[in-house]
Amino acid sequence: MHGDGDGSPEVTRLLEGLDDAQLAAVTSPAQPLCILAGAGSGKTRVLTRRIAHRALTGTLDARRALALTFSRRAAGELRQRLGALGLRDTPNAGTFHAIAYAQLRSFWEANGIREPALLDRKGRMLARLLPAGSALRVGDLATEIEWAKARLIAPDAYEAAAVAERRAVPAGPATIADLYRQYEDEKRHRGVVDFDDLLARAADALERDESFAAAQRWRFQHLFVDEYQDVNALQHRLLRAWLGERTDLCVVGDPNQAIYRWNGADASFLAGFADEFPGSSVLALDHNHRSSPQVVTLAAAALAAGKGGVATLPTVTAARGAIPTIGSFADDQGEAVAIARALREHHRPGRPWSDQAVLVRTNAQTAVIEQVLRQARIPYRVRGAASFIDRPGVREALRSARGSRAPLASFLADLDSAVATARVDEEIAQRNAVDRGVDPTPDPALTERLESLQALVRLGHDMLIAEPEAPASQFPGWLVATVSGGETEQRSRDAVDVASFHASKGLEWRVVHLAGLEEGYVPSSHARTEAALAEERRLLYVALTRAEHTLSLSWAQRRTFGTRTVERSPSRWLASLRKACDELRAADATPSPAHRSSLVDAARVALESSTPHPGRVAPDATEITNALRSWRSRAARAAGVPEAVVLPDRVLSALVRSRPADATALAEVPGLGRVKADRYADELLPLLGVAPVRPELEARG
Repeated sequence: MHGDGDGSPEVTRLLEGLDDAQLAAVTSPAQPLCILAGAGSGKTRVLTRRIAHRALTGTLDARRALALTFSRRAAGELRQRLGALGLRDTPNAGTFHAIAYAQLRSFWEANGIREPALLDRKGRMLARLLPAGSALRVGDLATEIEWAKARLIAPDAYEAAAVAERRAVPAGPATIADLYRQYEDEKRHRGVVDFDDLLARAADALERDESFAAAQRWRFQHLFVDEYQDVNALQHRLLRAWLGERTDLCVVGDPNQAIYRWNGADASFLAGFADEFPGSSVLALDHNHRSSPQVVTLAAAALAAGKGGVATLPTVTAARGAIPTIGSFADDQGEAVAIARALREHHRPGRPWSDQAVLVRTNAQTAVIEQVLRQARIPYRVRGAASFIDRPGVREALRSARGSRAPLASFLADLDSAVATARVDEEIAQRNAVDRGVDPTPDPALTERLESLQALVRLGHDMLIAEPEAPASQFPGWLVATVSGGETEQRSRDAVDVASFHASKGLEWRVVHLAGLEEGYVPSSHARTEAALAEERRLLYVALTRAEHTLSLSWAQRRTFGTRTVERSPSRWLASLRKACDELRAADATPSPAHRSSLVDAARVALESSTPHPGRVAPDATEITNALRSWRSRAARAAGVPEAVVLPDRVLSALVRSRPADATALAEVPGLGRVKADRYADELLPLLGVAPVRPELEARG
């Protein structure tokens, strides 16, 4: 196979606009290759262009390339981007499950094996296995089975693994292990498989049947994996089976966006890539092209919060943004009203509603926000989750209300009592977990379900204010008209996005409003261990880095759960974020010279004092370092950002070591790149003892 060569117009166009780190990642000949891609660093752009670059230069057959990801949406985006790059053949892109299922079907057909039915939902089967009166919910059991399968834990090993991981479920590890075993037996008896079985059976076939493995490895010769920090042990096993003894593997991931450990993901596969694949290369994308310096500063402070660390900032190329704000409100209703007001203020001519998002830690928190947005006639859509009234617990309660003959007040009292009883049962289960020596972590799904029902009770009392004698049967219709976003808003292309932190991953908006930054939400009350708290910090980081220009954070001093009003306290991490905001405001308020012209003048003065002349010694490293630090301080004040956002210490050290002689060499300094070299050459080169002669800039005028 012969390509067009590195000098072809197609390759030249493909590489246009890449920063130095992106260019290195796209063109590196290394195999295997791990690309560490922070938020806003252009990871999808790099991944797709690397595939296209290899295809155009003849080191990859696009028909034999496979890009793997974790959702249909992400796979669709990869296919769309690859298709837009003008390749003769379009590479393959899909989820682990989709590719495994397709391969298994060909395996079953080739071997005369009757294809088993696919159990797309395991709830009904699990419900039949639960004993009468069990405190265990179907959702709890399904979660535990899925977690165990993701970690390659068989039923016989579940109990020991659950105790070691300090997982707490109402029925206890031994009961879960027994039900897990019954579930596997029932599937075998019925001849059905679930989604996790697809991955395991595909791996089995590849590991046991050499001819099948050879055929699939010929079919997919070049493997690429997006979001590698989210891979679990089962997916990793399948990936290794696909790879075999070959080395043509490229993975992209970010350890700071590892937020699915609770679901079985294992970021150690990303962290340990170099150890697992000796001779591999690891490259880092060290620029953030999405978010403003102000947003990046706050996000870095979130990562550093709680561990006593110092915020490590990437090089930022985006323009200056608004200084983030942090507000507190008397209650959750007041917070939601303030968010609606802010949404309307940012909705200006030329700025669509879809430029904005409201992000919350749990789906249950969206109820009051949905209600207020509906009342304010602000179009919205709920991303990554059902609208409030479509959630399972809420939907079941509304179904009961629709068929009830009782007054709404009585119906709500009964529902509130049932939720309170469930809360007590949850607390008893936690105490029992302590007695067994297991971490008393409450079940997140159950907690969110109960919070959703409490929000439903609260909304019901809102209806009673207007209609004290209303029957329960009228409540669902009132709720649809008053709270739901409705068909128009949900389908609207121009609508505010309402999403959980988890659902926001991979998305971005110009303006982001983070609500409910309170203890119990951020971090979640379920986070009891250091590992869990670290994941909560990363989740906050993900939410913050969804913003491009403007960030607003808020919390409520009181929040209503059903008929109870509960005092709340700010997130333990808000202090660090508030400090970062204060520093940004202080830098913004500091009197400074008139931006670029004054900085250039200062550089020329430094040049005059450091340029060698008869009787003067050339400036040493200390003098240059001091001059650079002084320049950086002035530049930071002028831009209203921390100094590390202008240039990190590591880049200043690299400048002192390399002392680039011209603008071209300046762009090659690690961590600086073309964008900042172009921006700061006139100021930096004089400090390094070089006159800033740049004909290419003069020609541009």
